[in-house]
Amino acid sequence: MEHITLLLGIVIITALVFDFTNGFHDTANAMATTISTGALKPKTAVAMSAVLNLVGAFMSVEVAKTISKGLVNEEGIQPEVIFAALVGAILWNLVTWLVGLPSSSSHALMGGLIGAAVASAGMGAVNGSVVVTKVLIPAIAAPLVAGFAAYLATKVTYKVGKGMGEKTSAKGYRAGQIASAGLVSLAHGTNDAQKTMGIITLALVAGGALAPGSNPPVWVIVSAGMAIAMGTYLGGWRIIRTMGSGLTDLQPQQGFAAQTSAASVILASSHLGFSLSTTHACSGAVMGSGLGRKGGVVRWSTASRMFMAWGLTLPAAALVSAGAELVMRTGDIGVAGVTVFLIGSCVAIWLISRRQVVDHTNVNEVAPAGAEEPAGAVTTAMAAVAVPPTAAAGSTAAVTDEELKATIPASATATPAAPAAAV
Repeated sequence: MEHITLLLGIVIITALVFDFTNGFHDTANAMATTISTGALKPKTAVAMSAVLNLVGAFMSVEVAKTISKGLVNEEGIQPEVIFAALVGAILWNLVTWLVGLPSSSSHALMGGLIGAAVASAGMGAVNGSVVVTKVLIPAIAAPLVAGFAAYLATKVTYKVGKGMGEKTSAKGYRAGQIASAGLVSLAHGTNDAQKTMGIITLALVAGGALAPGSNPPVWVIVSAGMAIAMGTYLGGWRIIRTMGSGLTDLQPQQGFAAQTSAASVILASSHLGFSLSTTHACSGAVMGSGLGRKGGVVRWSTASRMFMAWGLTLPAAALVSAGAELVMRTGDIGVAGVTVFLIGSCVAIWLISRRQVVDHTNVNEVAPAGAEEPAGAVTTAMAAVAVPPTAAAGSTAAVTDEELKATIPASATATPAAPAAAV
């Protein structure tokens, strides 16, 4: 093993902590739909995903090369810069996990690295063309491509299974979901585990333990794969709940279509070396499958919060990391202060999460009556112009004011509407 200083050791351990948070933050990408449709029991699903994440970590190092060699200039980057980048990425992962939003761990890491590098060495430390071509463009394209593919795949699956009985069709697609979920987990390992490999390799180069341009050593590949697998097994149940039932109500056919589409996009991007967000791809696929089923809906209020988190990920992680890097310029005291801040913040977020526990026992529970989220502007407008339910044909009873008002949100009406005429 390469010669490693104390600071470099701290950076490597922090990188593996990030990898661990990446694992439980992104478990939903592979297993949320499988768990929500009942294809696998929750604990079985996360165990299967953990094993395949570990296997996937050994399949390629192309994304690791993008992180370690392309995103920032290796010359002039010190281990403190990488430590600061990891602080921003870890905190963003934990905050979004706490509120159950599936944001991108990949973009949190890259945002942190960009922010810390700029604070340390200026804008010249970042390779702008790489950021655009291998980070920003895939970030926009991934959910669109995966969503469109899932939309078409959902249409096809329902058309193919049209002549089958509902139970037979659902049973077959549940089996297909298990296979496709395994493919997503494998793809996740090939893409996300490599990001930590890349950041550790960059730290080793910055600390003088590796020559510039080196590929990740074997021990780095093994440790990164193990860390993400352990995090995956822990299960990010809050985000699994959002992905499985918060965005749309999924049937086995939709789950199969979403997972297959997402896996195809992720594997293709890993082969090309794009540092793709698996969260973007999987979330886009889930929404596409929701729109692909006749009568299916997407909860756009939840989706809009998710989009907002996506947009904030890069700048938020960058700002926190830049601040951490500036503090660490004061020397060992600054490094110690940032370390204490990181540990204290992690503990505080964990304690807050204990107030309302979400785990494998209640991940599929729906919100209690009366706890539904408020209607958005589109829903309110549609309800305002909707034809109210009328009395059954042949009945002489008219619809009452109370029945009519029940079909329209209070915010959409200033005065009670007139009763509908009897049929």
